[in-house]
Amino acid sequence: MYDLPPLARFGGLVATGLRDVTSDPAALDSKGFWAVVADFEGGLVCARFEDVRPEPVPAPGRWRGPAPEDWTSSLDRAAYTEGVRRIRRRIAAGEVYQANLCRVLTAPLPDPDRADVDELSALLALGNPAPYAGTVRLPDHGVEVATASPELFLRRAGRVVESGPIKGTGREAADLLEKDHAENVMIVDLVRNDLGRVCATGSVTVPALCAIEPHPGLVHLVSTVRGEMAAGAGWPELFAAAFPPGSVTGAPKSSALRVIEELETAPRGPYCGGVGWVDADRGTGELAVGIRTFWIDRAAAGGPVLRFGTGAGITWGSDPEREWDETELKAARLLSVASGAPQPTGGTAR
Repeated sequence: MYDLPPLARFGGLVATGLRDVTSDPAALDSKGFWAVVADFEGGLVCARFEDVRPEPVPAPGRWRGPAPEDWTSSLDRAAYTEGVRRIRRRIAAGEVYQANLCRVLTAPLPDPDRADVDELSALLALGNPAPYAGTVRLPDHGVEVATASPELFLRRAGRVVESGPIKGTGREAADLLEKDHAENVMIVDLVRNDLGRVCATGSVTVPALCAIEPHPGLVHLVSTVRGEMAAGAGWPELFAAAFPPGSVTGAPKSSALRVIEELETAPRGPYCGGVGWVDADRGTGELAVGIRTFWIDRAAAGGPVLRFGTGAGITWGSDPEREWDETELKAARLLSVASGAPQPTGGTAR
């Protein structure tokens, strides 16, 4: 019978001994060590743990993932490429400049009573190591998340806040197009505006623009945006200003969110939300954008399932088939790892 204790794991630390769970972001400015999962639709779970200690990610255990052919997509190839065309028409009409179009992949768990996201995290640490990898396991609160995110959403050190938006993905640097650089700059401008709403006037800077970062199986264009939070601002104000992350919405953000609501057929959940930790005692924290992220949905109709999201940023220069291929590239290696296969799969179920 499935019965595992609450746990969070980030950056060589493991947290156990659950004390409090709340949806109030003001708690993150109080005291203690908190694990945070914010879903794309606005739900927030903050869990305070009593015992935080160094501990390496364990060796892979008895995780049994779905077979590669068992995954289905909320948008198939035809629906996704038509969505890209519709976004391009919106861009031509001046309604939006860029929008992120995503799809959620779902597969039944072959052995739900033995499915532990911490064991999935152990597999991901070997097969797809990531700078913002993490686990949050809160079974009684419906949160079982394993992320291999490469993207920084928000990092705080005292009053200094930083974001690291990713835009532009290819198998190698030569694959990155002018469109990718333009998209990155567009999103950097959006993130500058978001942070500017909560930071002191004139303090927002861009220390790095369109740097190429290698990751397992692909490369990304990554920028850095930094600012100093205004007096009196805390985590509630920071969430209100920056959420959901600009790199997974679009520009203008309000217009992109309307397009996303119209075209996407499944909620994103923790995918494209925020996953990470906050040490309120030290005034520090680090939240990743919830990409390259798996989550278990035990309340799904038909029985427990594993979910995973993938998507791409759409601009006027987007080719529908190339954008579909980008979503496949982002998903292939991760789905392969989750299934226990030794090599990335060729694609997801249509």
